[in-house]
Amino acid sequence: MSIKSSNKLYFPNLNGLRFIAAFFVIINHTEQLKLLYKTGNVLSSSIRNIGKLGVMIFFVLSGFLITYLLLSEERTFGSINTKKFYIRRFLRIVPLYALIIFIVYAILQNFSFWDIPHVKNPITDNFKSTLVLHFVFLPNLAYAIYGFLPYISQAWSIGTEEQAYLIWPLLLKRFKKNRAYLMIGIIIIYLIIRIILRLPFLSFAYNDVFYKFWMCFNIDSIAVGGLFAVLLFQKHAILKYIINQKTFFIALIVATSFLLIGITIPYFQYLFYSFLFGVIIINLAANKKLENALEFVVLDYLGRISFGIYMYHFIVSIVILKLVTKYNIFTNWIIYPLIFVGTIAIASLSFHYFESYFLKLKRKYTLTKRETTRIKQQ
Repeated sequence: MSIKSSNKLYFPNLNGLRFIAAFFVIINHTEQLKLLYKTGNVLSSSIRNIGKLGVMIFFVLSGFLITYLLLSEERTFGSINTKKFYIRRFLRIVPLYALIIFIVYAILQNFSFWDIPHVKNPITDNFKSTLVLHFVFLPNLAYAIYGFLPYISQAWSIGTEEQAYLIWPLLLKRFKKNRAYLMIGIIIIYLIIRIILRLPFLSFAYNDVFYKFWMCFNIDSIAVGGLFAVLLFQKHAILKYIINQKTFFIALIVATSFLLIGITIPYFQYLFYSFLFGVIIINLAANKKLENALEFVVLDYLGRISFGIYMYHFIVSIVILKLVTKYNIFTNWIIYPLIFVGTIAIASLSFHYFESYFLKLKRKYTLTKRETTRIKQQ
């Protein structure tokens, strides 16, 4: 169940889940880089899937939290303050995102140490265009056009979230009724457009680019999280079947076993997993019998700095793999601890000495009860 403390809404376990999602992404990218540095074997199907599925957890979790918080704001204050929502999102995401862009484009590009073997760097030949696309929050479009972008490939998901955030409060303000159907509608529209873009007789300029972009614009997964948030907020009758230990463990076992075995669901792979993740998330957040499942001090802290872990891990992985290659150290018992310790250390420093400044500013744009009357009069 959600907890309110000092007027702040809090769901248990979700910080721990954030770290698990980041952990999946690190494993995927590490194994990909190990192949390039010739310190690893062929990728298994589960390793190939685990990175994108980690991002899907982020998307579903983001949709769940943002939707529930906006609905709570509306109930408490009478309306959703779109301007303050945008400012809060900007202060949470943009400073670190901008710092990574600066590091990549102003520093890493100028030193051969950062060259990845057997990989042509599209940024070198398309410096201005890729920089502009990242600057205007279209890193997912940059990925669709130019493919893999070293050091900053993970930023594509930040673009997806920021683009969704742009329309999310507007949609919730426009559709005040039947919001569950709104979320289902977003999912259906996303799938219809995806089908249209793959019709064999449909061919137009940049069709493949649009399709690749659409495959990275996973607003359907964000809407899945939003759907579970709406059901929880409305205390829908169906929750007695969803917020249930049996349902939770079934979803967890199916997701885990399918991932480990490497089973894929044709065409509906990420939507299928998104619903499983939605069931897991709503149970971790609102099932009293599971309220301490991931509530550990270490996990909670790692979850709080998970954005930094997600953004810095690629750069740290390159440094570690260069070192182990130089000294012929090819064991995962050395590689992974070094990558995790290095990434967590840098993410922790970033969180406390850089991101925290903007997070303090972010609190100034959190609504208080004193604003209720003014907002209702708008």
